[in-house]
Amino acid sequence: MKATKERITEAARTILVGEGPDAVTMRKVAELAGVTAMAIYKHYPNREALLAAVADRTFDELGEDWGTGAQDGDWETRVMCLLEDFLDFALGRPQLYTFLMTDRRDRARRFPDDFRRNGSPAFARVVELAEEGMRLGLLRPDDPLEIALALTSSTQGLVQLYIGGRVGLEEKDFRALCARTARRVLRGLQA
Repeated sequence: MKATKERITEAARTILVGEGPDAVTMRKVAELAGVTAMAIYKHYPNREALLAAVADRTFDELGEDWGTGAQDGDWETRVMCLLEDFLDFALGRPQLYTFLMTDRRDRARRFPDDFRRNGSPAFARVVELAEEGMRLGLLRPDDPLEIALALTSSTQGLVQLYIGGRVGLEEKDFRALCARTARRVLRGLQA
């Protein structure tokens, strides 16, 4: 059986994924986790701490799984695999994506300092690929952190537009647009 703290965190994330962060209340989480609302306070002092734990845990899990689908491919294939993993996450769980990536939160990771300290395990994979691309002579020498930002920001912007209903494409066509855009950015960064 899972520990109480883990059940509480999972319950909060389940609610967040289905209904958004505003729906995450201590009472609702307690009901789903099978504990009393007061029991939550033994593990988390407040709702913000619980949501921060959800964010930290999700980022850690994303970092573990991100890019594992094409570990043996060539460099560009691995970059594009990261893009696909990102789109799977963002489009598959838009409420969670928005909470993690765009909602204002006190403990949200901030560029550049938190990212330089490996504060985002998922983003660290992109930084590693940028460093590798420069070592291999595929990318011009530059700041790996900023290269990673350049590689990811266009897709993040497109996802925001898509989730907001501003892109009138079916998901398959939207994914193809993201891939074309990422390849254009890659061509601009190549050595």
